[in-house]
Amino acid sequence: MRILVVEDEKRIADFLCRGLEGAGYAVDAASNGGTAIDRIHSCDYDLVILDLMLPDMDGLQVLERIRNRKVGPPVLILSARGALDDRVRGLEQGADDYLVKPFAFVELLARVRALLRRGQPTPERLQVADLTLDCIRRKVTRGPETIELAPKEFGILEYMMRNKGRPLSRTMIVEHVWDMDYDGLTNIVDVYIRHLRSKIDDRFVQKLIQTVRGIGYMIEGPERQPAPSGTPSGAPPGPSADAVPDRQG
Repeated sequence: MRILVVEDEKRIADFLCRGLEGAGYAVDAASNGGTAIDRIHSCDYDLVILDLMLPDMDGLQVLERIRNRKVGPPVLILSARGALDDRVRGLEQGADDYLVKPFAFVELLARVRALLRRGQPTPERLQVADLTLDCIRRKVTRGPETIELAPKEFGILEYMMRNKGRPLSRTMIVEHVWDMDYDGLTNIVDVYIRHLRSKIDDRFVQKLIQTVRGIGYMIEGPERQPAPSGTPSGAPPGPSADAVPDRQG
């Protein structure tokens, strides 16, 4: 999950970025409205946290530009403007939530998670074959076995499982999991994929993480379950009761 923090006060921006990164999110920061708009047009963010009092324009102008896009991310306004009229105006102009400064980070994080759940077309529990990922409790199991993952490993696996069956380039993975641009020189994705394979694939007969030559990586389960022993030879197999749709909602 990738979040953009639009905040001109460096102390608050650094606090937000450190806290969100510690919670497992990739975070970019913009200190003014112009930079924020450029970033929003160049990257698909899952959420924008937006201050209203920016040095070059009102944050509501940034919100308007976001809402003019065909598909825009959810927006959480974070502002010292706490009057009822300010909150109503922000929500009426398209914000998804409004939190007044000063704030408790635990409350901010709860609101972030709620907005991300609301905006996701995929379920909170992801599954590929016998591999299950609980997005809320941040737990991973394969069959009966619980698998411990580092935060970046979890982020990569979640991104791949939300896009199962879809080849993902190294650039796409870096942009959604790390808060930096892919420069074409790093092998960081390959290193983390090796770590993931050692934990979720190496000890199991069925391998789920696939290398897509010339592109990157993909996670995919078997296309269909084996036909029951009573199925006549050549008869088309029926739909599997265990099949999980690629996209839900």
